[in-house]
Amino acid sequence: MSEVLENLRRSALILVIIGLAWNLVEAAIAFWATLQSSSVALLAFGLDSIVELVAGGILVWRLRANKDDHNEESAEKRAQKLLGLTFLLLAVYIALHSSANLLGWLPQPDPSPLGIAIIVASAVVMTALYIAKMRIAVRMQSWSLRAEAMETLFCDIQDLAILIGLALNVLLAWWWADPVASWILIPFLINEGIENFSGSDHHEDDDESLIRRVCFEINCLYGIIRCRAACCEA
Repeated sequence: MSEVLENLRRSALILVIIGLAWNLVEAAIAFWATLQSSSVALLAFGLDSIVELVAGGILVWRLRANKDDHNEESAEKRAQKLLGLTFLLLAVYIALHSSANLLGWLPQPDPSPLGIAIIVASAVVMTALYIAKMRIAVRMQSWSLRAEAMETLFCDIQDLAILIGLALNVLLAWWWADPVASWILIPFLINEGIENFSGSDHHEDDDESLIRRVCFEINCLYGIIRCRAACCEA
């Protein structure tokens, strides 16, 4: 393994460990706040952090796996499958929680200062980690690191959906905004889960495929905007 690749692996491992540490703090604060306030929203936030911890743990194992070529490829495939399962688990969790909110089985979101502070801090940290992980994933040609970074992004978007939901609930009494926004994420989560579990759309022999895919996701916002980046011209 080249020195450059080893340095990238080390950097990726540091980022994942930072994410794990942050998720541990998130979960601990969320569960403590839940005990103090009986907030279902904070409980859900803590459970979401647990799913992220599982995904991060899988990637730590992947990055620390035996580094010879055969084991490298085998570890990458196993990590992709396991990360695919965490995407599906997150989709099920969001579907159940959002449905319970829409059906009125759970209390309406509580715009508590502590809850808002945790979610804002999480959004900032997760965005920074997502960008850094994606950059390294492209340089390492690691689909598993990209998958874990995408899970970070989805959790970040969910945090923003919660914030928007809290704001709309306070300003317009639109209590349903948060669960509806969360439902929009589910098809993307399922697609990511199936792709990673099956290994579809991952062309291991095409060194440019991951670059084009990440470019499409970041620069083109999944085709929402016209991409002017050279990497998407293919």
